[in-house]
Amino acid sequence: MRVFALRTLREFWDGPSGYRDAEQPLRAWNREAELADWEVLADVKGRYRSASFVGGNRVVFNVAGNKYRLIVHINYPARTVFVRFIGTHEQYDAIRNIEAI
Repeated sequence: MRVFALRTLREFWDGPSGYRDAEQPLRAWNREAELADWEVLADVKGRYRSASFVGGNRVVFNVAGNKYRLIVHINYPARTVFVRFIGTHEQYDAIRNIEAI
């Protein structure tokens, strides 16, 4: 899969909020996603049992021992993954319209 964008993840762990503990788990997730060949939602669930599907080919991953939430949009035919959101559980819970992400 082609993941867009590592930059978004890097800004999260290097940003002013200082979520440095997210760097290694996010790098590991990024590497795994790039090596993956997900054709359908079940392929993702087969690797990430705790992943949640929120519609519109959006998937929520728990990161760093469930400390952070990562929302991505997966275009299965194009083999692309777009990072839509990364944040703490509190930031995730504040999202009012997940369909807009």
